[in-house]
Amino acid sequence: MADPIRVVVSGAAGRMGATVCEAVEAADGMEVAAKADPSLGTTLEQALPAGDVMVEFSTPETVAENAIAAVEAGVHAVVGATGFDLDELRSRVEGAGGGAKCFVAPNFAIGAVLMMQFAKQAARHMPECEIVELHHDRKLDAPSGTAKRTAELIAEAGGNVHEPIHSVRLPGLVAHQEVIFGGEGQTLSIRHDSIDRHSFMPGVVLAVREVGTMPERFVVGLENLL
Repeated sequence: MADPIRVVVSGAAGRMGATVCEAVEAADGMEVAAKADPSLGTTLEQALPAGDVMVEFSTPETVAENAIAAVEAGVHAVVGATGFDLDELRSRVEGAGGGAKCFVAPNFAIGAVLMMQFAKQAARHMPECEIVELHHDRKLDAPSGTAKRTAELIAEAGGNVHEPIHSVRLPGLVAHQEVIFGGEGQTLSIRHDSIDRHSFMPGVVLAVREVGTMPERFVVGLENLL
């Protein structure tokens, strides 16, 4: 039997990090090797030597540096936090030594990935649209990474996302997004709702399994692994 994938969870004491730890321990062929979080008294530098893959769910201020630290240490990075400069991270990963890879997902929920792909398809035929994203009141960045990624995909298809993206932050929400397309005499709404953080875990587990075999060193979007 092959050795399990050793996973380091960055931001392990947070809501998403704790859920990631549960999902990794429950999955076949992988284990939580170390937990990094200031509130646990464990730094990422202390945790990285124990891992094959780091899952990053810390804060927008630390995510990019943590991902680079992992790659430079020879540990593959799976990044779920948002609110950082994606192009800068890509450049630094591709310029780093060694062969460790970095995967970034604006959203790990399978339904959210499908929502983005359906929106891209719809934009070819109904190009005028607006994006409304709704998250819990403790989310640190706005607009969300999912909304920005959706806008990129719509633009690639020739669509026109009206500005601005509408961001709602309220208690009681988890993660939700609606893309509304308007045409002559009609509208089309495509909506996804994550009502529990466990909705993201199948995507996280998939990324942990696949990041080491990606053909490129830096990949964005769960659709590329499905």
